[in-house]
Amino acid sequence: MRPVSLLLRAVLLPALITLAPVSPAAAGDDPLGSWPLRPQPEVAARFDPPTSTYGAGHRGVDLLGHASEQVLAALPGRVTFAGTLAGLGVVVVSHGDTRTTYQPVAARVSVGDVVAEGAVIGALQPTGSHCAPRVCLHWGWLRDQTYLDPLLLVDAGPVRLLPLWRDLPAAPPPTGSWMPAPLPYARWRPVGWPA
Repeated sequence: MRPVSLLLRAVLLPALITLAPVSPAAAGDDPLGSWPLRPQPEVAARFDPPTSTYGAGHRGVDLLGHASEQVLAALPGRVTFAGTLAGLGVVVVSHGDTRTTYQPVAARVSVGDVVAEGAVIGALQPTGSHCAPRVCLHWGWLRDQTYLDPLLLVDAGPVRLLPLWRDLPAAPPPTGSWMPAPLPYARWRPVGWPA
C-alpha cells in the first residue's frame, strides 16, 4: 500500500468508527451550509438580534414554506434536542461550537442521531408558525448563548454596499488639478483629496 493511503486510513477510519461530527468551522469562522427548505425559500422575516439577553428582537429568520414540507439540516452535526418545547415541535442540531434550531417541526430524528448537511430532520408544521396564516420555518443559529444570523450560513446575510469608488486613488491629485465632474454629492471627496 502507498504511504498516502495508509495515512488516510489512519486519519479517517477512527472518525468513521466513532461517527463523531466534525466541526464545520472554528470559532469566529462562518461555515457555509445549505438552506433548510428547498428550493431556496423566501425570507419572510430577517434576523434582528436583541440588544440585551431578554430584550425584544427576532433571534433567527423566518422562511416561507408549506405544511408537511421536509426540513433539512443546514450543517452536518448531532441532534441534541428533538421534541416539544412550549407546545412547539423543535429540533436542535449541534455543530461543534454552534447549533442550529428549527421550529415548528415534527421531528423525524432522535437525540444523538448524527445528520449530514441536507438530511431530513423533520416536517414543517403549520401550528405555531410566526407567519400565520402562512406557514414558515423559524431557523436560528447560536454560538454559546449568542444568537447569530443564520443567513450567513447560506451566504445570504446582510447586504453590504461598496464604496462609491472601488479603489482609492494611488495619490491625491495635485492642488488646482482638474476634478472629474459631476460628483454624486457636491462636497464629497475621496480620502486624501483636497476639499
